[in-house]
Amino acid sequence: MATTVTNTESVIPQGLGAGSGSRGGNGFRRNGGKGGPDPTRYYADRYRLGMYVALAGVVMLFTALTSAYIVRAASSNDWRPIAMPSILWLSTLVIVVSSFVLETARRAVKQQRDGVYGRWLIITTLLGITFLASQLMAWRQLARQGVYLSSNPHSSFFYLLTAAHGVHLLGGILALGYLLLRTRKTRDGVAAESKRVGAVDAVSIYWHFMDGLWVYLFLLLFFWK
Repeated sequence: MATTVTNTESVIPQGLGAGSGSRGGNGFRRNGGKGGPDPTRYYADRYRLGMYVALAGVVMLFTALTSAYIVRAASSNDWRPIAMPSILWLSTLVIVVSSFVLETARRAVKQQRDGVYGRWLIITTLLGITFLASQLMAWRQLARQGVYLSSNPHSSFFYLLTAAHGVHLLGGILALGYLLLRTRKTRDGVAAESKRVGAVDAVSIYWHFMDGLWVYLFLLLFFWK
């Protein structure tokens, strides 16, 4: 009988019996234990995957709009190019700078420099708001020139593309606001910290994508007339 008990104990996986305290409540090993998934990798990968799936829909939307823009420009006689508002150069510079600022914040949070992270996050949010304000000013410049949504096909696409991008960027600003609120939340444990880092990574991916998307739209609207 004693031999049977000994053999049974020998096949119990390490960490599932009395040694289960080496794992967290979610089944992750702590203290550098081997053999279990790393929570920092788990949450980061999960959040990134979710963001990539969401961005796939955005890519499809703007691909369709771009295709319609190019086809309409090449197949109509009423296409009249409009003069691009000069403030778009400033808004482009602002959003490009905001990506560098957010990347600085992302690195700071991974180094657990919460004060630095919070300050750069605020600056990124302000730059995003500045970009949206400059887009509204561009619309006002066009309105003063007598160019409206229904003036001609080129102006219609200009308003449509910039508005669609602005709405998506507003979503990014709301996500930055969410991260700012989380800077005041007390974090307890590796899993909580890894969730925060994963969220910052996901928002950074989204923001950098919106940055690149705007540069693409800027070049399209300026040079494909």
